[in-house]
Amino acid sequence: MEKFSDNIKKVILAGIGAVAVTAEKSKDLLDEMVEKGELTVEQGKVLNEELRHNIKQTVKENTNPEKPVTSEEISDLLNKLTPEQLAALKEQLLEKESDEENEDA
Repeated sequence: MEKFSDNIKKVILAGIGAVAVTAEKSKDLLDEMVEKGELTVEQGKVLNEELRHNIKQTVKENTNPEKPVTSEEISDLLNKLTPEQLAALKEQLLEKESDEENEDA
């Protein structure tokens, strides 16, 4: 199960990295367009700010830990797990149940 959560972290970090690279590349493109005179400096700044805002909003929406997960998403995820990952998940769930019972007692 630990591998599973590590893989999820890697996917999230890869997504954030891709967004960061996209932001850098788009800024470079905007700067290049300004140099060529295709955009004024002010238009470039406005576009760059809009892009940053949109990227921040997209990252926030896609990495929001409070976003409810649908039962369909959980089912799809469970269908993709290997038997070893399922066994590890079951073990972790049993441990959590045991911990909660001990806390309630």
